[in-house]
Amino acid sequence: MASVEMIEEETVKGKVKEIYDDIKESLDIDFVPNMYKTMARNPAYLEASWNKIRALMHEQGKLDDLTKAIIALTVSTMNGCSYCIEVYTGAVRKYGLDDDGLTEVAAVIDLFNGLNKFNTGLDVEMDEKPWYGCGATGN
Repeated sequence: MASVEMIEEETVKGKVKEIYDDIKESLDIDFVPNMYKTMARNPAYLEASWNKIRALMHEQGKLDDLTKAIIALTVSTMNGCSYCIEVYTGAVRKYGLDDDGLTEVAAVIDLFNGLNKFNTGLDVEMDEKPWYGCGATGN
């Protein structure tokens, strides 16, 4: 249960109603997700957040939708946000990632979480010469 009361769709008007309608249209769903209904207690914050989400997640850039969703899932996992983990697990599946791919994402998160903690905990110094990746394939 949220710590604050959400602003339900049937009670909104004006700018918040416009944003709610845009959320539903942009996400192609028939409801406003709880995250946005919670943000709506501060309409300026809702608007700023939705504009940022639209600009980064719904506009075509250099990254495809699956890559963006994998990044969102990774950050959500690292932050322990069960709400976002559920949302972005659904998103990566929508964009074509199967169980094997999802397991691979989780394994990479696990690997780098451990490597990050190892390097941070031991304050490992940066190498004198640059190198990129951890044996990753490709150019």
